[in-house]
Parts: sequence; C-alpha cells; structure tokens
Amino acid sequence: MQRPSVVTQSDCYVTLRLPTASVKRTKTSTVNDNKDPVWNETFHYRIQNEVKNILELEVCDEDRFTDDDHLLTVFFDVSKIQLGETCRLSFQLNPKGKEELEVEFTLESSPDVPENIFTNGVLVVILLLYSLSFTTVGLSREVACLEVQVDGGRKKTDESEHRYALSVGGSHEESQNLTLRTWLCPAAPAKFHYVKFYQSELDVELRRRQLFADPRDNESTTVQLLSLPLQEQVTIAPNKTFDLNVQSKDWTQGWLFKSPKGIDVRLGYDLCSDERSFLQRRKKVVSAALNGILHLGQNLPESEVPVVAVTTTGSGMRALTAMYGTLWGLQRLKLLDCISYITGSSGTTWAMSHLYEDSNWSNKDLGEIIKKARIQAAKSKTNAFSLESLKKYTKELSQRTAAGYMTSFIDLWGLMLEAMLNDENNNHKLSDQRKAVNRGQNPLPVYLALNVKDNFATRDFREWVEFTPYEVGFLKYGAFVRPEDFGSQFYMGHLMKKLPESRICFMQGMWSSVFSKNLLDAWQGADNSEDFWNRWTQDNITEIDTALDDSPNRLRDAAEHMELVDTAFFFDTSCPPLLRPERKVDVILHFNYTGGSQAKPLEQAARYFSEQGIPYPNTQLSDEDKKDLKECYVFEDEQNPEAPIVIYFPLVNDTFQRYLAPGIERNASEMSMGNIDLSGAFSPYSTRQVSLPEEDFNKLLNLTNYNVQNNAGTIVHVLHKAIELKRQAHASQTSS
Repeated sequence: MQRPSVVTQSDCYVTLRLPTASVKRTKTSTVNDNKDPVWNETFHYRIQNEVKNILELEVCDEDRFTDDDHLLTVFFDVSKIQLGETCRLSFQLNPKGKEELEVEFTLESSPDVPENIFTNGVLVVILLLYSLSFTTVGLSREVACLEVQVDGGRKKTDESEHRYALSVGGSHEESQNLTLRTWLCPAAPAKFHYVKFYQSELDVELRRRQLFADPRDNESTTVQLLSLPLQEQVTIAPNKTFDLNVQSKDWTQGWLFKSPKGIDVRLGYDLCSDERSFLQRRKKVVSAALNGILHLGQNLPESEVPVVAVTTTGSGMRALTAMYGTLWGLQRLKLLDCISYITGSSGTTWAMSHLYEDSNWSNKDLGEIIKKARIQAAKSKTNAFSLESLKKYTKELSQRTAAGYMTSFIDLWGLMLEAMLNDENNNHKLSDQRKAVNRGQNPLPVYLALNVKDNFATRDFREWVEFTPYEVGFLKYGAFVRPEDFGSQFYMGHLMKKLPESRICFMQGMWSSVFSKNLLDAWQGADNSEDFWNRWTQDNITEIDTALDDSPNRLRDAAEHMELVDTAFFFDTSCPPLLRPERKVDVILHFNYTGGSQAKPLEQAARYFSEQGIPYPNTQLSDEDKKDLKECYVFEDEQNPEAPIVIYFPLVNDTFQRYLAPGIERNASEMSMGNIDLSGAFSPYSTRQVSLPEEDFNKLLNLTNYNVQNNAGTIVHVLHKAIELKRQAHASQTSS
C-alpha cells in the first residue's frame, strides 16, 4: 500500500457495507506502519438471494490528526459466487501500480426459515414512502415487531434513573425514549418495526440526570436482534442496574386466523383493476363516437376499438389557455369522445385538474366552462402575493407540518397557485376525480412528475412518477399506492401512519414546480424569452434512467422523502405514461404549448425513447419544416406495429392569420385577431406571466381551437388507419 503521505508507511483498514443485509458499516482492525497489511478477519452476512446484494469494500489509511485518506472503493456483486463455493479474488487498487486487495468469499445455505418477501419480479421495489415520497431501496422485506421494556416500566425508587434512549438502526421508528413511571401506572413497552432478517441491533442507554454528566458514563447495552427467539420474552443484562425485557414477534394480521401482514403497495406492471374496468366502459363510448364520425354502420367490437390519447406539454397561463382551446376544438368535431387518456405536466395540469372537478365535463359545452377560466386568467394576481395572503399561507403550512407532512417551497407555490386560479380555497382532491371516470364518461387523466435527488443531476438520476385518480406510482419499478395514501408514512411497503390526502393545489404546485427550485431568483433573472426558461431548467437540474443502477448502493441510502419536480427540468413531456405497453395506446395526439423551439420537444422525445428501447416513431422534423412549421404532422413506424401513430400539433400561427375558421377568410377588420405574438420579447404569453388579458386569452384559445378543426381530416384519416390496423392484428391473432 502506497501512503499518500511519504513521511510514514500506511496504517490501513477496510470497511465493509452490505445494505441489503445490515444497516451498519463494519470495519477491520487497523494495521499500523505496514505497506503489506494482512487482516485475516471474517465477517458474516445473512443475505436474501432475490435481492441484488452488492458488497462495498472501502480501503482507507488512518490518520490520527486529520481525516482518514480514502484509497479505493470496490463494489462486488455477491451473485457471482456459487452456492457452496469458496473463492479468493483480488481487486486491483491502483491501475498504474501493483497494489491489490485480496478477499476470500464463501457462500453457504442458511438453515434458517426462508424469508417471506413481496416482489413483482423486478430488482428494486418499495421500501419507504414518507411525505410526498417513495424511496426505492431493495425489495419489500419481511417485517418483525420488537417490544422493549425496562424494569417492567416502573421506577425502582423516586431517586433512581428512569430515562432510557432506545434505538434500532434501519427500523421504521429508528429511535425512541422510554421514561419509567410509577408502580400503579407503568410505562408501556416501546415498539419497533424492523426487517426480520437484517443484522439489526437494539441499543439501550440509561441517561444520567447530572447537569454536567459525561455521556460516556451512561450505562448501555446492545442486543443482536437476529439471535432473539421469536415469540419468547427474553431478559437481558440482569447484572446491569436495570432489567431489560425484549420480545420479537412476526407482524401478522387477523384475530382468529393470523397470517403475515400484507403490504399496502401494489407491485406489478399490469394496469390496476380500476383502470381496466374504466377502459372497458370507455371503449363503449369510443366505439359509439367513432361509428358516428366515421359512418361505420355499426359500433366497433372491443377488439377493434383503438386506444387514442392526448398528450400535452407547456408552462403557465399559455399552456392552460391553449389546452382549453384544443379540447374545445376536439369537442366541436365530436372527437373528444374518441379519447381514452389525457396526460399533462406543468401548466396543462392546471386546466386538467379544474376540468375534472366536474364529473361530466366532456359532455357539457366547454364554452361555458372556459368563460370561468377566462375570468380567473384575466384577474389581477397581486392579492396572491400580498402580506395578508402570505400570513395565511404560513398558517396553513404550519398546520400541514403539524399533521406530519414535510413542507417545502413547492407547497407554498401550490397555495399561491390556488389563490391565482380560484376565488377561495379549493378542497378538491385527486381521488375525487374518480367520480369523473367511474362510468367511462370522460378520458382518464394522467399527471406526470419527476423524482430527482438533490445530489445528482437528472442526467444521472431521474424517475417518472404518474398520478391518476386510481393510483400514484413509479413507471420504472411497477410500484403504486392509492392517491389517498400518497404522502403518508410507509415502511417496507406497509402503511405506518395515514395522513390526510393533500388538496389538489399542493399537487398542482408539484406538477408545475418549474419556478420553485428557486422562484425568486428565476423570476428576477427572467426575461420574456422562452430560451431563458429552457436554459434555467437545464442549468438547475440537467439529463438515462439506469445510469446509477450499475452501482445500486448509491441508490440504497434511504431518503426520508422524494423530491418531485416539474418534468420541464428534464424535457417538456407528459408522454411516458402512454407508452406503458399495458396501455396499448394506438394513436397519440401530441399538443405542444411550450414557448421557444417547437422542434426541440420532438427531438428530445425521439432521442429519449430510442435510448430506452421504447417503441416510438422517429419524430425528427426536417430543416425545411423547422424553418416553416405547419400546423400538423403525422409520424409512424410502419416496421414496428408496437409503436403508436403520433399526430403532432406545434404551437404555431399559420393559416389562422388569414382564416377566421376553416374555409372562412378574415375580412380587413378581423385581421388583427389573427395577429398573435407567441414568443416575441413582449409576448403576453411568456412563461413568467401569471395574468392574461381577456383579448389575449381569446386569441390563443381561438388559435389552438382553429388548428385542431383545420386538421380534422388528418385526425379522421389516422383514426381510420388505426381501426384497420387493429382489425388486421386481431385477424392475425385469430388465425394463428
């Protein structure tokens, strides 16, 4: 071993960490003044072979007066060892030198009872969900309950010490205080929930009451939980000044017939039963609508009904207004009933969440709904930022914290949004939107956010998280919880503490948190150019979903909460949920309401889905199209039947400048209404604008409405083709 300091030889030690087996990092002794240290120490781990076990070996040089020098870290996948095998491996510490770390491994079968685990067949599933948070760390492991009692919960004398600090690393509770009480009213035992087969330890410390007592004088003891017999009460350390009684039990459910407690997280990539039922009902609506539009003569059988989806992207009032126009155009063409899914992110979630407060919105005249939205868009937003409002927000955030939520600036942004988009508090919740889809009467809304980590750029770590009225969960891991439980405390997939479901404004703040990473800095530094927002989001959190999976221990450190942000921090999209193969989406109507480049979102989507191996057509625009954008483009991959047909609508003002409606030219007095500045330096549709005057609202609303109606023929042609492809696929399956 070559010491970084040349004054003395190395004083080396090795630390070992296997987070799937133990929460503690173990350490060898230090071999002093030796360039060829030999430790010859043995460490034992009990592992679960259905978990990816990565042993982390870290070689360090001990320094007495400064921080220890880190020499090397080695990651070793334990699955490379065969059962019953003993092998000796050498790990090169320095590519340029000859230093090696030699380690001997032995893998033996355990005589213990096998562990019960919950898995969907994927390596990484759910461990913890805490306050707006999942943490993806290993599988959902079998949990045991530990009861700890000291001196029967009673003080021996009034003068005796009676405060104990108890801790079990890696448990749900982590640490608790136990204060002994009187003989008539003893203290209840402390309870811990921990992974049954972890090498966990119970640490007990008797705290002295002296004012200047040295913590080292506190009396303590440690109990290895893996060695405890289940169901039996054990008295430990009777020679101490206290009697410690512990009992470890399986976590069960039921009264007469007990069984292991099931988890409260749904593991699986298939659609949940509620969504499958929704699709059956919705296909009947879609079939009737297609029959009316395409004059098919009869309703389509379920096997021939294409799944058509709308995906929307964009920020702020621009996206909200444009989306209303798009949906109004689809409704006027009677195409809205052909849609099974609507996905949104960032500003489009504002329009979506408002629409789904009405359980029958798509069957009502959207013109009336839009009138109310126009009023909210045009009103002054200064009151949302007033001192009185800030005091109100502070009070509500304090109440939210007291209830058990971890609050952040995103929650404040959500309350500001509520004030900007409503005249009073909106008590609507995500789960309430089930009323709007329980009969298949409206498309199913899907909202999208990103899970990121503060210490990783999004190019290194990010995960899509989708929200529907039925479930909230990770697309990557196939792990979902009910919207009512999102934000509650979970441990190993078990619901530990139920918190009230958040109001929709807190969800809106999260889905559209493009400002909230640093709202004031962004607002102050922003100009009206949309390029600013593209630069700012990418500079703050930059861009492969699986880059860190090769070093899973970096992802196993349990965080207390997820950091969910606007998808714009990666790229503007709400499309990933539609590409889940279980949803079998045939046609995607992609409406882009972002400012700036209208080609960039297409290019980013095509590159990303290609890198991930997800069936998707090549959506690259030609240089000529980039210079002179059309209102509508169709992309398809005829060689891959799994890829959906994509109809792309950029936010562009083309023939609308000359036409009031499809086929109706504007007269001279109407030409000004076709003049819309979508992305100029003084555009009213800048992302930073929180109010939109009525005239500008109407212009943008009419533009996106017109662009849909003017390209009705293209949409109808694609629907015809999708039906024919479904028929061919069904006939092929039947014949085979």
